[in-house]
Amino acid sequence: MEEPLATPTPGYAHRVAIYDMDRTITHSGTYSGFLIHVALRRQPWRLLLLPLIGLAGAAYALRLIDRARLKAINLRLLVGKRFSRAEIAPLAESYADKVVACGVHPAALEQIAADRAAGYRLLLATASFHLYVDAIARRLGIDDVLATRLDEPDGADHIHARLSGDNCYGDAKFARISGWLTDNAITREDAHIRAYSDHVSDHPMLRFADEAVATTPSRGLKRLAPRMGWQVVDWRARK
Repeated sequence: MEEPLATPTPGYAHRVAIYDMDRTITHSGTYSGFLIHVALRRQPWRLLLLPLIGLAGAAYALRLIDRARLKAINLRLLVGKRFSRAEIAPLAESYADKVVACGVHPAALEQIAADRAAGYRLLLATASFHLYVDAIARRLGIDDVLATRLDEPDGADHIHARLSGDNCYGDAKFARISGWLTDNAITREDAHIRAYSDHVSDHPMLRFADEAVATTPSRGLKRLAPRMGWQVVDWRARK
């Protein structure tokens, strides 16, 4: 049974711990759950559109659309083409309550607490939407969030079911992390960085870290981690 990393690393001006969210901190993905949570409470008739979501998933599997387009289509089908932030915000909060209450690995919470106690600044970097990730991050005591943005051409009042900028995934996620470090005046040589992820798509972030941890890893990451010398832990093993 692996104990949480905790020992502070001396000699650095900054300590940063970067966490992926879906299937790293959480037991499973959160995006589909959020869409269904909103549809059930807001417009249950939209669940009749689930077969269309299946077709979109098939188009993605056949590489006819990319991951960003798939996410936008699903959001449009189950939430709407355009919606009010004020209307969705309470549903994001209630969904965050649900996720944190029963959808988070206890071992992940232990590691977050250990990193916080060791003086690490906690950064959540995820492809999921800010729309609900921010609420989850607040409940976890995360300091900063990088997530996929949605288009808000009308300002803060209305959100459109299309992405603003890149899907925060893979190389695009790492670019966002690099930008965050620059914005916060954190240089690589002055920072000790820990990174946690379940998926091989996060290899740019994991390679960048001083301590990389493959948490309950996907098949691809489970193969890559030993070759890279990254620690492998199964956060399902600690209850």
